[in-house]
Amino acid sequence: MFRNEVTQFFQNLQMEICQSLEEADGKATFQADEWQREGGGGGVSRILQNGNVIEKGGVNFSAVEGAMPEALRQNPDFQSEEFYATGVSIVLHPHNPHVPIIHMNVRYFETDGGKRAWFGGGIDLTPHYIVAEDAQFFHQSLKNTCDRHNPSYYPAFKKWADDYFFIKHRQETRGVGGIFFDRLHTQDGFTMQQRFDFVQSVGKTFAPVYTHFMHKNKGLAYTDQEKQWQYVRRGRYVEFNLVYDAGTKFGLETAGRIESILMSLPPQASWVYNFQPTEGSREAQTLQQLVKGIDWVC
Repeated sequence: MFRNEVTQFFQNLQMEICQSLEEADGKATFQADEWQREGGGGGVSRILQNGNVIEKGGVNFSAVEGAMPEALRQNPDFQSEEFYATGVSIVLHPHNPHVPIIHMNVRYFETDGGKRAWFGGGIDLTPHYIVAEDAQFFHQSLKNTCDRHNPSYYPAFKKWADDYFFIKHRQETRGVGGIFFDRLHTQDGFTMQQRFDFVQSVGKTFAPVYTHFMHKNKGLAYTDQEKQWQYVRRGRYVEFNLVYDAGTKFGLETAGRIESILMSLPPQASWVYNFQPTEGSREAQTLQQLVKGIDWVC
């Protein structure tokens, strides 16, 4: 069954990414927390805390199924009696403000016993300080992955990410974006296997890209002012996840495991009233670049 192949890949991907992150961190190890969902299925949350580089991070795998939650039935895509969903979700918060926050999610959803199915996911980068070289490396890596499957993917999914990872109430992007996609199925001449091949490539892009940033920036010195700015930027991250993130909403609406759902939140963040960075500062320059439509690979 196709779902079994997809589920097995996601399980293996979780383990491979955890191993790569442990090696790059060099201190902490992931602690596995297996859980069961009352309505059907379960997963494994793997959490790393207080490492050399990563202050708090989670790499979660889940495979849940059962009766379609009433909260989702209002959506025409969810007009079914049952569902199956599996995927891997990752968020990493580093100690050093010069190492960026990163998020990735790859997922598969089906209803009607597999008669209707699709893939979704995305990967985006949230630097505390935007460095053009790092943003270019990140986007070029994603473009290379996309282009191996279809040249239309990167421009379409990059724009989708700009629009999705956007904090509307502040009119600023969460970071430098990345790619985002959803409802990928057999439309436009693609087969489900082709979609799955693409999702596998996205998943395997994560570890080499993020460990690059870990090795490159972990030793950079930082000031207390830069640390305080990191907490402000983390606060913005929290705002997006709790107000807009579809994965968070799905988890809450399907009675998901709250510890796994909220593992994306940082260990410490701050909200400074009416914070205004000094004109010309690196903080001000970063805020000025939190806008849609920047072409990082031009």
